[in-house]
Amino acid sequence: MDLTPAQKAEAERLFQAFQGPFLDEARRLAELLASKPDAQLLGKTEFEVRDAVHRLGATALQAALEGRKKGATDTRV
Repeated sequence: MDLTPAQKAEAERLFQAFQGPFLDEARRLAELLASKPDAQLLGKTEFEVRDAVHRLGATALQAALEGRKKGATDTRV
């Protein structure tokens, strides 16, 4: 992806903002999956994993919106 300098700065800001929440969610996912026997990895556990991934997406969108509301970086081309 070819990003402008402003877009690269915004991408770096977002990447840094994601670190804590993403690592926390990764830990929860690892613990969830480690706690399940093979026979329980599919079904209900799939939905729990999907919900965790949706939380990550919501975290990413929230971080992007907050930065734009504060006027952190104008990423328009």
